[in-house]
Amino acid sequence: MSPAPIALFAYNRPEHLRRVVESLRQDPLAVASDLHVFCDAPRKPEHAPAVAEVRRYVRKIDGFHSVTIIEREHNFGLARSIQDGVTRLCDAHGCAVVVEDDLQVAPDFLGFLNRGLDRYAGETGVYQISAYMYPCEYGNRSDALFLPMISCWGWATWKRAWDNYDPTLSGYAQISADATLRQRFDLNGAYDYFEMATQQRKGTIDSWGICWHMSVFIRDGLVLYPRRTLVQNIGVDASGTHGGGHSELQLTLGDERVDTAMLRFPSTVQVDKPALRQVEHLLRSMKPGLIKRFLNWIRK
Repeated sequence: MSPAPIALFAYNRPEHLRRVVESLRQDPLAVASDLHVFCDAPRKPEHAPAVAEVRRYVRKIDGFHSVTIIEREHNFGLARSIQDGVTRLCDAHGCAVVVEDDLQVAPDFLGFLNRGLDRYAGETGVYQISAYMYPCEYGNRSDALFLPMISCWGWATWKRAWDNYDPTLSGYAQISADATLRQRFDLNGAYDYFEMATQQRKGTIDSWGICWHMSVFIRDGLVLYPRRTLVQNIGVDASGTHGGGHSELQLTLGDERVDTAMLRFPSTVQVDKPALRQVEHLLRSMKPGLIKRFLNWIRK
């Protein structure tokens, strides 16, 4: 089976974009993967020079099976751009790998995501494959595990799952009316995702991430995570539109290449409860200011 197409979202950070492209090219599957670069238009006049530099750079990208460039004529913003781009690739190819321009990936990034897409393609309870993992110790039971929340830092999904993406947050009323459900939605109180959903409904934030999180949660969906992170956010320098501040949750990537054909995936699709408790403990242990800045990623 051919590797899933890659949707790469870029705006006005040419140096960050170069780093993510260079890291993607180190993956053995890059030469067989079709890369689709979605270049947003300037939101402000002062962004225009950097946007132009990004577009000049992407026209020179090589090292992939093919490179398709989509240059927005008007500014979409990240949320609309991702919704449009992921929908476009899923409709055409049945699945997609999603990367933003503030990420650096490990050499087995594409291998893990594509193996996960193949392994759980028919498992309707699995909605996403994540390349990011929280910096905790998870033991050696397998090379991956399931958690009940989505990730925005390097991921993949199928059309069958993404078709459930709901920007209207139609599950809000159900969660609001059920205290037990709301507690679970908030990772047992580790973070108030429900408040973010409330802000989204009010229009005070514009977050595709919280919409996707609720879309998956309300259907009891699960996400496959690697036991060690395969992606690092390099946008913590506050250069991005949505800011940084997540360095406490970033681990430096190694350059070790793993034989992804030998990965041990969970045989049962169910939440890894010990791992979930560790993630919840990590989030609770962070200072309020840090946790607030960390969750800027899902506000995008």
